[in-house]
Amino acid sequence: MRVLRILQSFNAALMDVPPKRIPVGGQAVIEGVLMKGPEHWGLAVREPGGTIWRKAWLGSDWLKRGIWKQPVIRGFATMVEMMRIGMRALSLSAEISLGEEEKISPFEMAISIAVAIFAVVGLFIALPMFLSEYAVKFLGLGHMGKNIVEGAMRGIIFVSYVAVIGMWKDIQQVFAYHGAEHKTINAYEHSAPLTPESVANFSRIHRRCGTSFLLVVIVVSIVVFSLIGGGSIVWRIGSRVVLLPLVIGVSYEFIRAASNSETWGRICIMPALSLQYLTTREPRLDQIEVALVALDIALHPEKAEPDVPDELEKSDENVL
Repeated sequence: MRVLRILQSFNAALMDVPPKRIPVGGQAVIEGVLMKGPEHWGLAVREPGGTIWRKAWLGSDWLKRGIWKQPVIRGFATMVEMMRIGMRALSLSAEISLGEEEKISPFEMAISIAVAIFAVVGLFIALPMFLSEYAVKFLGLGHMGKNIVEGAMRGIIFVSYVAVIGMWKDIQQVFAYHGAEHKTINAYEHSAPLTPESVANFSRIHRRCGTSFLLVVIVVSIVVFSLIGGGSIVWRIGSRVVLLPLVIGVSYEFIRAASNSETWGRICIMPALSLQYLTTREPRLDQIEVALVALDIALHPEKAEPDVPDELEKSDENVL
């Protein structure tokens, strides 16, 4: 029965063509959900006392100007903006869900970001390279084969990493809010009643999820890195870091095209969609309620509290 439900959910996400509505997106945070409307961001977090804390702020429009809206470049620019807003929303959600006395200082946030960058470079760039070097020695593969092995190693490490952290109770909570975010967006795109009971019937898999995007990045990296040739370990690590914006940009364009295609796009993103079963959990009704509040204030910011954090009011000139 469980297998049948998974297959039905996957098929619904893959095959359904929702009616055209204002596009929305989002991400899970600690005890809450961040949603992006056409112009505003909406953040909703469950407070320790049970009430829902909410904020809304106007999004930056620098992505719509000049070079930043050009193909490939817009993909990396969008990623930068999502990371900028996402990290701040994550910090706010931690402060609210843990209580005011547990505020995260700017120094602690900076240390967290530095550790995260170091971990990404070490775990998902350097480690697959070293592992591929040893694998190639035994298999006798050429340059292209080495890059395929490296990409496969990167994919295995990524999936294993997600599976392992998914066993942590606190991460399971975040994954449940991730599922609530997807269900809410799916319900919204199908013009369904936006109540927790109605939203709960929708799939927790969504075609525009960032998890799917990361898997596409791994595949695209195999092609891009194969074109630059070999070299020393330092050169190879450095080139991968430098070319990462290009890989992200190309991956963004692929996902964009696949999401708009009802033929080849469905087939191509199928493996990427399946990965979402690791990064989402079935949410409770109270978690769906939080996601609905986040969507509501992203679409109707006047319903949020009037005082917006200073960090989220920066002008477009101060974004980059």
